Amino acid sequence: MTDLSQPNTVPALLDALQWRYATKKMDPAKAVPQDKVERILEAARLAPTSSGLQPYEIVVVTSKAVREQIQPIAWNQAQITEGSHLLVFAAWDNYTPERINHMFDLTNAQRGGTNEGWEAYRQKLLAGYPPRPAEENFQHAARQAYIGLGAALIAAAFEEVDSTPMEGFDPKALDEILKLRERGLRSVAILPLGYREDGKDWLQNLKKVRRPREQFITEV
Repeated sequence: MTDLSQPNTVPALLDALQWRYATKKMDPAKAVPQDKVERILEAARLAPTSSGLQPYEIVVVTSKAVREQIQPIAWNQAQITEGSHLLVFAAWDNYTPERINHMFDLTNAQRGGTNEGWEAYRQKLLAGYPPRPAEENFQHAARQAYIGLGAALIAAAFEEVDSTPMEGFDPKALDEILKLRERGLRSVAILPLGYREDGKDWLQNLKKVRRPREQFITEV
């Protein structure tokens, strides 16, 4: 594990972000080691979410047959089958009292107790979230899933694993393939993991282009 107290950690992370790009051509002969996949998933699990509710799940698709089903409903993007793993970020379709209470009860169990302020906050969420329209709640949950997606992207780069974040797919069709709606979930984004195929990806050696700091950041 990287020692975060060491001064070279930040440059190493920034170097990894400079190295990464949305890989277009992955080498189907190279599989991502499971220990790297687990660390990428753990980074997403540890990502912050609103009120700590973690209103999304990740489905890890390694089955070639299932990924071949997904590819046609995702603009036939090759990375879906050329990569070794496909992460599907699926948000809760709604906030329910059961889901909210589960996370509060889990917190109480792991922290060994509760307090008046925390229980008052529980009641605030129970009064505010479930009565809202389901679509509004799904959109809120989807935004939390994107935080996890960002964490997974950064972790993949740190592990020197290539990835390509995608919204280019038919969510309803993907939900049907993975039976997500039956679990109260809706797909939001997908992330193939694999290794770039050197010399065969037109994007690999192009300069990374980002707006300069003065155009991107405002200090007040």
